[in-house]
Amino acid sequence: MTEVVLANKGSLSTANSTAANAVASQPDPDMKGWLLKWTNYLKGYQKRWFVLSKGVLSYYRAEHGAGSQAGGRSAGGKLSIRRRRKGPRAENQAEMTHTCRGTISLHGALIHTVDSCTFVISNGGTQTFHIKAANEVERQSWVTALELAKAKAIRAMESDEEEDDTAANTIPSEELLLVVRDLTLRLENLKTCYDLITKHGAALQRALSELESGEDLTSKTKIVSERATLFRISSNAMINACSDYLQTAQTQGHKWSKMLQHERDQKLHLEEMVEQLARQHSHLEQAAHRHRPNAATSASDDEDNEFYDAQEEGGSVASQEESSFILKIPVAHHRRNSNDATGSSSEGEEGNSETQQVLVVTDNLDNMDVTDRISVSSNQALTPTLSNNNQSTKIVRKRRTRVPEKPNYPLNLWSIIKNCIGKDLSKIPMPVNFNEPLSMLQRLTEDFEYSEILDKAAQCKDTCEQLAYVTAFTISSYSTTSNRTGKPFNPLLGETYECDRTDDLGWRCINEQVSHHPPMAAQYCEGRGWRCWQEFTMTSKFRGKYIQIVPLGYAHVEFPASGNKFTWRKVTTTVHNIIVGKLWVDNHGDMEIFGEKNARGVKCHLKYLPYSYFTRDTQRRVKGVVMDNASQVKWVISGTWDSKIEIAPVTSTSGSVENPVYKTGNFKTAWSRRLPPNDCEKYYNFTVLACQLNEPEPDVAPTDCRLRPDQRLMEEGKWNDSNAEKLRLEEKQRARRREREAEAEQAAAEGRPYPPYEPIWFGKQKEEGTDNLVHVYKGTYWDCKAKQEWSKCPDIF
Repeated sequence: MTEVVLANKGSLSTANSTAANAVASQPDPDMKGWLLKWTNYLKGYQKRWFVLSKGVLSYYRAEHGAGSQAGGRSAGGKLSIRRRRKGPRAENQAEMTHTCRGTISLHGALIHTVDSCTFVISNGGTQTFHIKAANEVERQSWVTALELAKAKAIRAMESDEEEDDTAANTIPSEELLLVVRDLTLRLENLKTCYDLITKHGAALQRALSELESGEDLTSKTKIVSERATLFRISSNAMINACSDYLQTAQTQGHKWSKMLQHERDQKLHLEEMVEQLARQHSHLEQAAHRHRPNAATSASDDEDNEFYDAQEEGGSVASQEESSFILKIPVAHHRRNSNDATGSSSEGEEGNSETQQVLVVTDNLDNMDVTDRISVSSNQALTPTLSNNNQSTKIVRKRRTRVPEKPNYPLNLWSIIKNCIGKDLSKIPMPVNFNEPLSMLQRLTEDFEYSEILDKAAQCKDTCEQLAYVTAFTISSYSTTSNRTGKPFNPLLGETYECDRTDDLGWRCINEQVSHHPPMAAQYCEGRGWRCWQEFTMTSKFRGKYIQIVPLGYAHVEFPASGNKFTWRKVTTTVHNIIVGKLWVDNHGDMEIFGEKNARGVKCHLKYLPYSYFTRDTQRRVKGVVMDNASQVKWVISGTWDSKIEIAPVTSTSGSVENPVYKTGNFKTAWSRRLPPNDCEKYYNFTVLACQLNEPEPDVAPTDCRLRPDQRLMEEGKWNDSNAEKLRLEEKQRARRREREAEAEQAAAEGRPYPPYEPIWFGKQKEEGTDNLVHVYKGTYWDCKAKQEWSKCPDIF
């Protein structure tokens, strides 16, 4: 239809006709229409033209989308894009392609309904759209269409990955034999058709020659007609055979191209790894040559010498050079709004990249007050504590201090991960050989191993000093990553984990996996004078040489007595030497901890220095400053994330406003790492707390991680049974998801809303001070545990 219209317009050039045909042949969008999108606090909601197509939601400025309003299935109308005139459509579509203001992929996106007209779309941290419809019906139409598009996008991506895996795993020799056999057969058919055409063509030519003699024309005409019919049949057979041959060649050519590209990508990754290994080897040789005179005092690469205790009880390991440093901090005051909370860069907003350089100088290190240095030291292990009530001793449960030793199973690493390069880490079907017998929910609970730092912070009267201890607590959560390279189990949707340590450590927490696409966990913990919660999700990529994990979402701690609340986001973690060499972990990047409520305006800027072979600085170094609401530095943070953190107050300020110099007083230890047992390598390098996390507990919810069979089998050393059980649980989860998708499609076909998955112990609420919808603890878990009321818990194991 389109070609006929364009052929009648002789004024259009061939190039324009080709472009119009290409645009007209594009599939119709799933949904399009006018909506209001939140831009910023100055402009508020602005009118934008939204297009939902192929699992991607795009939006355009009002002046560019006006020509497209007439077509497409909008939220309020039923018009089809094919009813529009072809000329304007091609022009507007081409224009919109160049003026798109933003897109968001629905695969793995979260779709929240805020109120009767407003809904939010977020892909887990990098983008968030706050959208308002004209009425509730229009909002529900969009939400339904978005949910269906999300389900289709997930299915399409999974099918593409399965197709790629199948193509990559095909044995080339068998594939080649099958294709050659097929093409040879079709080539024989072509030769047969050629012989028939030659034979019937010669017969037709003889019949035409005899027709020229002029005798018995009727019979000769009949013969010519028969010969022409046979020639036509042979020609059609030849054409069909050529088409079959061409189609087969094109199909196999496409498959071979994909296989060739796959092999090229793997070759490129291998070349990069070899090149990097060569550079590292050369750098290590140069570094060893430069430091050979100091070899007797240098630290060994052996893991046994990687961590060391302080020189003396309460003494500082910070030298004058280490405790004096230069730090660049952002100039602009941090204001967390709805877009910044998820890392979104919406239109009309520009980031402030200005920084201020400050110099921190430590004064009077030789005359430190040793008694002031002890606050939270390493001798405070996981031991029973005394109750403040009547000075009576609590009855503390005796817990285990280690887990069964790790069996030694051989594993061909490259055969498993060679087809996983470039994929999301959470979607790789890894065997348990790469895991440790803990769930991600239990790893999150390990953040509170040094909860005594928060106990100390709760006693602080000064807000800046309190933030300094909170900063030490955030750093302490990385201490176990220095020698823990096992991958935790990915929690199933609805999986929970409780940890009640009020009898000895003074805190209890509850975790729940609240989303599967993208994976997201919610956590709530309450202790002595503080409460902490977070919504944890992450993005991760496996690049062959390393795995990089970027946490998304924010963590919060609040002290009810003072009304102070502090919020932060974790830094990037990178696992190196995935293919060759010994695995090692590095944490790097900038972290900003900012105050809210009564602590508004107070903030801390931290810098985790990346590991480097050539730096003169201490490896795994962390440095930072705490500033009051007037942006004046009050406390200094210094140390390493795998050993200890020291804090010191600022005693005087000098220098210029642009480049101030801060002198500090005596440092005191805010956190010191408790080293694991010497033989911890035999059981996954677990600390004492890590060994206790998966210990069987009575009366827990039926969805608790302790009851997960594949994880329990791995802890017991039955890895083969654990792998089989892991596959069963994953398939069960996929079956439940397919059931929900089918129910959603049926509800959409019937024109009724389909409620999304709702967690059991956490509910979505608007975050205080922002427009974000976050998962907030409902406060019902411990009451249900006391009553053993688990009827709401799903059957996931």
